[in-house]
Amino acid sequence: MTDTIDGAGPPPTPTSTDGPALPTPRRRRSRRLVVVFVILIAALIFLLVEGLGSSLNYFDTVDQAMAHRSTLGTTTFRLEGAVVPGSIRPTSVGTNFTICEGVHTVAVRNTGSPPQLFQNNIPVVVVGHFTSATSNQFVSNQILVKHSATYSSKYPTRVKVTSGNSC
Repeated sequence: MTDTIDGAGPPPTPTSTDGPALPTPRRRRSRRLVVVFVILIAALIFLLVEGLGSSLNYFDTVDQAMAHRSTLGTTTFRLEGAVVPGSIRPTSVGTNFTICEGVHTVAVRNTGSPPQLFQNNIPVVVVGHFTSATSNQFVSNQILVKHSATYSSKYPTRVKVTSGNSC
C-alpha cells in the first residue's frame, strides 16, 4: 500500500539529462521576435537613408561648380546658369549652348530635345557632368527651365537675368 492521500502513487521523480538544459519554447520565440524586429528596423532605416539621400535635389551655380570642379570631377550633378545670347546651336543629337554666371562660362553639349521655353538669356538648370576634372565642357542629358517670374521670386539670390547679356 502507498501512503498517499489520493492513492495515485508517489510523486514523479525528476529525470536527469546528459546535456545542457534546453531553453523553453517561450524564450526561443521571444528571441526570434527580437531578431525579426531588429532586422525590420535596420531595413527601414536603410530605406529611409537611401530614399532621402537620393531625393535631395541640389544644384551648383556656374561660379560654384567652377570653384570646385576638381572635386566634382565627372560625377553627375545639376548646374545652374543663364543661357548666353547667341550661343544656342542645334545639333543632330541635341543642342549645344553656353551658360554663364559672373565671369565664368561653361559650354554645354545636351543630348535630346530642349524644352519649349528654352531660349537665350534665361536661367536654366542642366543635369550632367564635366568631361574632365579640369574642363569647362559639360555633357548634359536634361535641361530644366523655370518660369522666370516664379523662379526669381522663389530663388532671389540665384541667377539674375536682365535684358541683354546676363554675364
